[in-house]
Amino acid sequence: MAILSKSNVPQFSVDVYQNEYLPEGGREVNAIVTVTATGGGTIGSAVTAPHLFSPGEGPSAAVVLMVDCSGSMDYPPTKMRNARDATAAAIDTLRDGVHFAVVGGTHVAKEVYPGGGGLAVAGDATREEARQALRKLSAGGGTAIGTWLGLADRLLASADVAIRHGILLTDGRNEHESPEDLRAALDACAGRFTCDARGVGTDWEVKEVTGIASALLGTADIVADPARLAADFTRMMETAMGKEVADVSLRLWTPVGTTVRFVKQVAPTVEELTGRRSESGPRAGDYPLGSWGDESRDYHVCVEVPPAGIGREMLAARVSLVIPQPGGEVRNLGAQGLVRAVWTDDMAASTSINPQVAHYTGQAELAEVIQEGLELRKEGKMDGATAKLGRAVQLASASGNADTAKLLAKVVDVVDAATGTVRLKAKVEEADEMTLETRSTKTVRVKK
Repeated sequence: MAILSKSNVPQFSVDVYQNEYLPEGGREVNAIVTVTATGGGTIGSAVTAPHLFSPGEGPSAAVVLMVDCSGSMDYPPTKMRNARDATAAAIDTLRDGVHFAVVGGTHVAKEVYPGGGGLAVAGDATREEARQALRKLSAGGGTAIGTWLGLADRLLASADVAIRHGILLTDGRNEHESPEDLRAALDACAGRFTCDARGVGTDWEVKEVTGIASALLGTADIVADPARLAADFTRMMETAMGKEVADVSLRLWTPVGTTVRFVKQVAPTVEELTGRRSESGPRAGDYPLGSWGDESRDYHVCVEVPPAGIGREMLAARVSLVIPQPGGEVRNLGAQGLVRAVWTDDMAASTSINPQVAHYTGQAELAEVIQEGLELRKEGKMDGATAKLGRAVQLASASGNADTAKLLAKVVDVVDAATGTVRLKAKVEEADEMTLETRSTKTVRVKK
C-alpha cells in the first residue's frame, strides 16, 4: 500500500444549509450540501495499488481522446484539420507520466496512437509521435459512438492508475448504432471512467452529447466554430490534469421511516443523481460524484420524515463522503454533515425558505423550463414555448444568472425580464439555440 504524506491527501469538507424548522405534521426536509476539496493529490480508488508520486507531481492518470473521423468531418475540410490541431493541443497539455491514447471514431473505433491495445506514457518523445500519428487522421465512414466508448474503456482499463478520463468529440448524430446500443455502452462504462463530450458545428444531437457527459459524470458543451476547438480541448485537458481523487461518493444515511425523495447536483450544473443510488448498508446509499480537484460543488438533498408534534426533533439524514474499494470496503474521507428536522409552532420559522434552497430550486426550474420551451418551439407550439422561455428569462434575471440570460436573449426578445414577458424571435441561428440547450443546466452559485 502506498503511504501518503499529509501534503498528498486532499482535504474534503461538508457544509449543510437548511431551515430545519417544520410546522406540526410537516414531513419534507430540504438541504443544500456543499462539498469542497482543497489541496494535495491522491491515489483515489486505487489506494492499495503501488503508486507513489512526489509532492506536486499529481496522481497517476490515464486519458483517451476520441476523435470523430466520420465522413461529415470533411465538410468543410477545415473541420478535420481543426480537430487534429485540437487533439495535438490537448496532448501537449498532458502532464509527464500520464498514460494516454487517441481513438479515431467512425462506425467502428480504431486505435490511432499508440496502437497495440495499450497506452503511451506522456513525454517529449511520445507527444511528438502522437502528433505525427494525428496527421494520418482522415474523414470517412459513419458514426457509432458506443464503439468508441467501448474501446476507450478497454484502453483505460489496461493502466493501473487512479484517474481514468475520456474526451469525446463528435460533429454528427449517432446514426450507425441504435440508441439501445449507445445506452448499453454508457451503462458498461459508467463508474469506470469520466468523460467530457463536445459537439462541433451544428449537425449533432444535443441530447446525445449531454447524455454521454451526464452518464459518465463529465461536462458537455458546443463548439460551434471549429476554429475554437484547440482552446476548448486545452481547457478540458487542464481541468482533467487537475483532478486529484477519483470515484468519490456521497453517502446518505437516513433513519427508520425516512424516505429519500431526491438527491441532485445543483452547482456548477444541474445533474440528477437520485436514480444512481447504490445501497451501502442498512438505510444508507451512495451517490457517485466522479473525480475531484480543488473545487466545490453543491447538492440538493430532499428527504421525507415521519410527521411529529411540536417540540420534537430528529436527525433527518447524515451525509458523508467515501471512496468505494475492492471487496466492498470503503475509504472514508472524514467529512460529515447533518440534516435536522425540528417541529415548531413558530409560523415565521417554519415557513421561512432557506436562501440556498430557494436559489437552487429556481436554478433547477430554470434548466427545466429552457429545455421544455425549446422542445415546444421545435414542435411549433409557440404559445407554450413563449410561456416557458418567458419564465426562464424571469428566473435567470432574478437569480443573477447573466450567462444564461444572454443566451436566452438570442432566442427571445425580452420585453420585461422581471415579469418574464418575451416574444419569440422570428429567426434564430441554429448555433444559438443549440448553445442555449446545451448550457441550460449551468447554474450560478448562491451568494452565502
